[in-house]
Amino acid sequence: MARKNRKSVKPPRLAGIWMVLLAIFLAELLFYTWCRVQCVRTGYEIAEGADRHRELTARQNELRIELAHLKNPKRIAEIARRRLGLTMPNAGQTIVMP
Repeated sequence: MARKNRKSVKPPRLAGIWMVLLAIFLAELLFYTWCRVQCVRTGYEIAEGADRHRELTARQNELRIELAHLKNPKRIAEIARRRLGLTMPNAGQTIVMP
């Protein structure tokens, strides 16, 4: 009977060890899955940021071109003549400051 007691004691202990190992394995598996999900999510955020950067860079270039067009001296002179009625000053209308 002593032998039966020993056999009955070992399997629950062995089963407990297997349960602990299985729990550790499952915890590692869940942690690995969480890490991969975070990695993929971060990749998507980086891709969105890169797309946004490209859009903003293109918009900035468009605005630079528009600004250069608006600052064109010929355009400003044309607006001054047509809309504001300005003309070039005569020689007697200019004063040179010392």
